Formats: sequence, C-alpha cells, structure tokens
Amino acid sequence: MQRMILAVLLFGAAATLGGCNQISSVPYSAPVAAAPSSGGPTMPSPPNWPALPAAASCSGPLDDFQKVIWSDVKTGNVNRSVYDSMAADLSRAAGACAAGQDGEALAILRATKAKHGYRA
Repeated sequence: MQRMILAVLLFGAAATLGGCNQISSVPYSAPVAAAPSSGGPTMPSPPNWPALPAAASCSGPLDDFQKVIWSDVKTGNVNRSVYDSMAADLSRAAGACAAGQDGEALAILRATKAKHGYRA
C-alpha cells in the first residue's frame, strides 16, 4: 500500500515538474524600442575635467567609471539627477587626480561608487 502511495506521489511530482519544460506555442516577437520623446530630459554633456596625468594610478579608474555611468544614464538605468550627483563627485576626484593626489582621488571614487550602489 505504501508503495502504491509513493508511486502516485512520484508520478504526480513528475507530471507537475514536467509541465515546466513545455515550449510556448506563442511565437517569439522581438521587443519594440520606444520612440524617443522630445520632452524628456536631455543627455548630460561629457565631463569637463582637467587633463588627467597618464601615469597616475587614478586616471584609468576615473575614466573607466565615467564610461560606466555615462552608459547607465544613456540607457536609462540611472536618473539624470543621480548622474549629476555622481558627476560632481567625480569632478572633485578628477581635480585631485590632476593635482597629483592619487589617494584622495581614489578615495572619492570609492565613496561615490559605494554611495550609489556600484562595486567599489
């Protein structure tokens, strides 16, 4: 009797889980991109930083993170106000980097990333 109950339970579980592998009969349709709105927020301008020293340890990380947040704001993953806040912090970091204060620039960069949920 217990074998019969166990067999029924296993069959029911297999039938239930087997339904998860069904292929939809609805054909796939690619997502349609939304038309750009003329009344939306304007894209921010590129940062107006001082020239960063090529050999400084802060130049690469600052440039890289600027590219990341620029991409995030272009795709709508970051609001313009958040981008503006991060850009202000990065401007301070770029000033410190240009002045040869690599440690301070990297500390500002780490704090900005942490504040806005990026991996520091």
